[in-house]
Amino acid sequence: MPDQMSRVAVSDDAAALLRQLTAQHGPLMFHQSGGCCDGSSPMCYPIGMFVTGPSDVLLGTLDIDGLDPIEVYMSESQFEYWKYTHLTIDAVEGRGAGFSVEGPTGKRFLIRSRMLTEPELQHFGLAASA
Repeated sequence: MPDQMSRVAVSDDAAALLRQLTAQHGPLMFHQSGGCCDGSSPMCYPIGMFVTGPSDVLLGTLDIDGLDPIEVYMSESQFEYWKYTHLTIDAVEGRGAGFSVEGPTGKRFLIRSRMLTEPELQHFGLAASA
């Protein structure tokens, strides 16, 4: 299957942690925190524990072998600042955010970002007109 352009990706370490957490908690989703209580962290929740609203943007899904696609959301106001970036959810050693499901594991999710490439900008309708 050809690669599709996406605003989100997942590292191998995060995928392994997500497999473990899904086995414990069932299907999961992410909401990229806006920086209030837990900083700007990707917050992971069992589906149904965090309710998205009309002002949340679906950035894409994480496709991990053996799991249902994991949706990744961000608030519309925050998306305005991040719309030119590609986000990769990674997992590292450390204390997870208080509300995110990985908290007790000794690992935490974090975002690694990069600017979208020119083909990605064109795909998402963000390329500057000549």
